[in-house]
Amino acid sequence: MTDIKALYADRVMNAVAAAALIPSGAKVAMALGVAQPPALLKAIADRAEAGEVDDLRLYYLLSTAIAGDTVLRYELMDRIHPYSLFHSGIERRLDARAQEEGRDPVVQVVPTGFQQAPRLLCDEIGVDTLIATVSPMDADGNFSFGTNTDYAQPVSKTAQRVILEVNPHMPRVSGDCTIHVSNVTAMVENPTPLLEVGKAASQPADIVIGGLIAGLVDDGATLQMGIGALPDAVCAALMDHKDLGIHTEMLTPGLVDLMKAGVVTNARKTLHPGQTIFTFCMGDSSTYAFLHENPGVAAYPVSYVNDVHVIGQNEGMVSVNATLEIDLYGACCSEHLNGRQFTGSGGQLDFVRGAYASKGGQSIIACHSTAKGGSVSRIVPRLVGPVTTPRNDVHIVVTEYGVANLKGLSVSERAAALIGLAHPQFRDELTAAARDQGLI
Repeated sequence: MTDIKALYADRVMNAVAAAALIPSGAKVAMALGVAQPPALLKAIADRAEAGEVDDLRLYYLLSTAIAGDTVLRYELMDRIHPYSLFHSGIERRLDARAQEEGRDPVVQVVPTGFQQAPRLLCDEIGVDTLIATVSPMDADGNFSFGTNTDYAQPVSKTAQRVILEVNPHMPRVSGDCTIHVSNVTAMVENPTPLLEVGKAASQPADIVIGGLIAGLVDDGATLQMGIGALPDAVCAALMDHKDLGIHTEMLTPGLVDLMKAGVVTNARKTLHPGQTIFTFCMGDSSTYAFLHENPGVAAYPVSYVNDVHVIGQNEGMVSVNATLEIDLYGACCSEHLNGRQFTGSGGQLDFVRGAYASKGGQSIIACHSTAKGGSVSRIVPRLVGPVTTPRNDVHIVVTEYGVANLKGLSVSERAAALIGLAHPQFRDELTAAARDQGLI
């Protein structure tokens, strides 16, 4: 115990000193979402602004305002080079400003599925530094990655420098989600409230789609939900179900509400019975408090949680994910919009394939039939962006106009089924496009 305390005391320092350990030219993995460390990121940004560090390559998924207000400020882009594996509005704004000024994009896009992110960062890119927020150390000298095990925990095993921001507001979670003080280069103590993300307001179409999807879910099923108003509406519609389980990349407030209500018991899960399994979480303070030392919740690296073979061991697995666009062949683009990267592939394909590999499993892709106030159809003749989920993998599609199971349908039958899910005002032109393409 004394040795552990001595190790901690020897490695704890202020943010300025910790940031100074990162040299120019470093390849830095920044934690995802809630775990982005505010004090460390401000100190790194201050060093870059002062010209004390240059050519930092920053690799990450899903930046938040924590990074946007510090290391991802536009004026620092000549010294800090972002490599985004999953965009948020911050990257979209940075590239829009660069375009306005006639510059090349300042954010590099790194295509990947979420499950592959640890191998990509550790083996292919070879990041040398990890920065993340963790819970306080326990009596055995372990910090918990709390809300964000995902790629942070695997990277912590290979990085030359592991610099952590210790925050008592970060929940301590069970599972494979810790790092020992002996493997940490430096720690910064910063007792600041965690970033909170509230629920998005549901639209009428979300409620309709949520009800349709809930009707497909049997009692005892294991759930994976994506982010946003639509998955939250599905969760709300599941409140009368029984003995549901959770195996999900992202743990959302909607899923936590199902746990609190006793709808999720995990009692009938075939893998990790009795426990909700996740790899990262974004919510509010009550969500984080619910996670803290809760034996019914466990976090594992995304390389495990999103592994198709692991997902498929959950019998009756149901995955629910949204898409931006689906074409008449059934292929989905869930990351590209108006010719630009909008988000990223994330774990959609991981769970589409994993759920279908499950005995009795269902993979559901959901979307509103239109966008831009009803002026644009989300069901289109052909995709113009990259394919996130190939037509061969898409199982069930749901819009506010109904449900279509595409498995086993010919291309002609798929086109007809998808046209039936489109908004009525677009069905004639989609039918004409299907004829032009020789589909019907």
